Amino acid sequence: MTPPNTTDPIASAHSASIDTVLVALESSLHGLTYRETAARLEQFGRNTLPQVKMPSIGSVFLRQFASPLIYVLVAAALLSIVIKEWSDAGFISAVLFINAVIGTIQEYSAQRAAAALQQLVSARCRVLREGDTYEINAEELVPGDIVLLESGDKVPADLRLLVSHDMEVDESLLTGESLPVRKDSNSILATDIALGDRVNMIFTGTLVGRGRARGVVVGTALNTVLGRIAADVLFKPSPKAPLQIRMDIFTHRVAVFVGIAALTMFGVAVMRGTPLGEMFLLAVALAVSVIPEGLPVALTVALAIGMRRMAKRNVIVRRLLAVEALGSCTLIATDKTGTLTVNQLTARCISFPNREPWKVSGEGTVPDGSILTPRGTPSAEEAALLERLCQVAVLTNEGFIGRTDSSWTHHGDAVDVAFLVMAHKAGVVKTEMTNAFPEVAIIAYESERQFSASLNQVNGKQCAFVKGALERLLPMCTRMATSGLDVTIEQELIEQQAYTLASGGYRVLALAAGEIELAMGEIFTEEHLRGLTLIGLVGIIDPLRTEAKAAVAACRQAGIEVAMITGDHPATAFAIAQELDMVERAEQLVTGPELKLASDSGSIDQLTQEARVFARVGPHQKLDIVQSLQRNGHFVAVSGDGANDAPALRVSQVGVAMGKGGTDVARETADLIITDDNFASMVAGVEEGRVAYANVRKVIFLLISTGAAELVLFTLALLTGLPLPLMAVQLLWLNLVTNGIQDVALAFEPGEGDELRYPPRPPREPIFNRLMIERVVISALVIGIVAFAVFQWLIAKGFTLDEARNGTLLLMVLFENVHVFNCRSEVRSALRHNPLRNPILLMGTAIAQLVHIGAMYTPWISDVLHIQPVSLEHWLELLGLALTVLIVMELHKAVRRWLIQREQ
Repeated sequence: MTPPNTTDPIASAHSASIDTVLVALESSLHGLTYRETAARLEQFGRNTLPQVKMPSIGSVFLRQFASPLIYVLVAAALLSIVIKEWSDAGFISAVLFINAVIGTIQEYSAQRAAAALQQLVSARCRVLREGDTYEINAEELVPGDIVLLESGDKVPADLRLLVSHDMEVDESLLTGESLPVRKDSNSILATDIALGDRVNMIFTGTLVGRGRARGVVVGTALNTVLGRIAADVLFKPSPKAPLQIRMDIFTHRVAVFVGIAALTMFGVAVMRGTPLGEMFLLAVALAVSVIPEGLPVALTVALAIGMRRMAKRNVIVRRLLAVEALGSCTLIATDKTGTLTVNQLTARCISFPNREPWKVSGEGTVPDGSILTPRGTPSAEEAALLERLCQVAVLTNEGFIGRTDSSWTHHGDAVDVAFLVMAHKAGVVKTEMTNAFPEVAIIAYESERQFSASLNQVNGKQCAFVKGALERLLPMCTRMATSGLDVTIEQELIEQQAYTLASGGYRVLALAAGEIELAMGEIFTEEHLRGLTLIGLVGIIDPLRTEAKAAVAACRQAGIEVAMITGDHPATAFAIAQELDMVERAEQLVTGPELKLASDSGSIDQLTQEARVFARVGPHQKLDIVQSLQRNGHFVAVSGDGANDAPALRVSQVGVAMGKGGTDVARETADLIITDDNFASMVAGVEEGRVAYANVRKVIFLLISTGAAELVLFTLALLTGLPLPLMAVQLLWLNLVTNGIQDVALAFEPGEGDELRYPPRPPREPIFNRLMIERVVISALVIGIVAFAVFQWLIAKGFTLDEARNGTLLLMVLFENVHVFNCRSEVRSALRHNPLRNPILLMGTAIAQLVHIGAMYTPWISDVLHIQPVSLEHWLELLGLALTVLIVMELHKAVRRWLIQREQ
């Protein structure tokens, strides 16, 4: 499939005049005719983004067989069929089928859970056609249509504004900017101006927060900013998960090893004059012993358990392999707005003239929190000053906040709501103030005016209350408030205090009040706002989530770096990053314009090498940043909630979308979905991912070490000229039934508690690292040599071959029963592990032994396996021998701990 053409009809509408745009689109201020709209709908198609089709259950089932390990097992099954060992072929085929069924159930149910998050709502909009206003389905919009918008509307297409009145739009979906953007239809801008600064344009999917507007459609569907993001997502492949990389390397090495071992033993058998039939039986037995047949099922179960555990911690997994992938990431590139922050403006700082700033606790639109001075609770005089400030905040306010049942509700401008919440924390309520001080007149806030004012009756006098930009209020004020009498204003002092707040990333608003004289019948205007008293400054910000700082600290402890990528203002982004302890110096901040000046990928890589805050970046620059971080050696997880995050989510090794406030495009692109939109849940997902990978390693160690032990047993028998110690069907029984029960139970192992205290494993590090090799070699030698010694002794004592194999098989089952407890931790003593922490393993081990004993007493199974019951005394003797592997592995762990302590 090739990407669609995403060229805009008016590629630079923001840099052209209204008349030029209308002429280019062959439209007019009266709108299109119905004949024209029908023709254009045929030409441009419906105004919808392509929907990602959920894979069928059949395709999910077939995908389970796309693994190198599965190919090796299929080869073993085919070889069994060639030599007509039907029971061997049946066992292996059953394993392949069961693995595919389990994987299909888990992955398909995850896909359905993700699909359930989609909200399929048919959007409608108002258009002007042939001079009349109609409400239509937004899918029917075409370039050249004239769209009418007002407060609360969702923008249905990319529009060049024709007329705007007091227009503010929430563009956080596209830019990550938490503050609404003021729009101006009369502006004509530079061609290369950043997306977030195109004040004469509004874009698909954004929300109108205030005002009214009329605009002409310049792009629909994939020919919009949102559409281009979707196109980037749809036509880019996802990189391999680290477990895929490791398993590919592992299975390749297993296949090579099996081939070398088979050729070696085949050569030895030829030299010894072994008949051809026996050599084929030897080859099958060798393949069965070395290839971990139970691994696909155990691997799927381990990841499925990780998926379930993640779901309990608010993480939905859309791809099974993403369970482990998140635990392997070395860097998390996260959006700011709505991920690290609450995406709700909050007043956090109050600065009264010539005083140190006061702190406002709490976040969002729930008025829980307090207002404290640097010394603590305000004194009586300070409380009176705070009440004056809050009176202005609520009287010059068109917002609403109230309690319904057990929750708080609000509506209105985000800044107004933030001021109402702040006043609530000080005990000042809007309804009480407006009842005490009746409103006479107002000057409504408009973006061109940059302030709002209210005229109220206060004790028989007329008082004006004003809030807005400091540069607009300073000329209105002649005095400033103090705890005692008001004094002459010191403008430089106030400006310095405002600069200090702004440097901290705050948006600064000033509040003032004063008596004015207004004649009967005179209209309240800006000209009356003179001689006022500046009461104070308020810093508002989109605050951090309460758990964000601890979550970032947990990442740092786990060896994971965190980078912030946002379209927000550099000062705001840097202040948030400093609060999170993500950055220490200004050089760690890189802006979108700086990235734009980078001439090639090498220059970008230099910028991203140390930088951990990227501000004022566009969607395609986010993509460049993530790819650059990957070139710098990082295994990158990207989290985000907006459509602007989708391209980066796609190319990252792990894409994590927000489920509650996230967009459809982001959720469809991601591997994981955070249902509570909480960065801390992502850290919990990292922990569970590491637990899942640790369990995969434990299962692999169990299977490979027992398989290697069987290889040692066979090699010793071949070198000494003894018969095969175990038949192929006995090996399959050992590997798939008795050991199969235990390896699945081992996949349920809980975390050891230190998963976030060590750095992530390098993505290219093989599963078989030095520690794994040491443990496999030691345990395989112990099990293989002891089992061979028993088999040789039984043959020497005159036992029949079937009886010797019966005793050897039982000993191998007991070895596996004991050895599984060595597998619970790579470093911690098995004696210090409470067996009740994994009751499934305890039960599985008992069941594995009971199944084997039961098979001894079941005629048809015992006949197939050539086994028979043994005495209790013989069973206890074999159990004592099996405990040798526990003793040796405990000694190995103790020596390693001693060496580590010595190095420290």
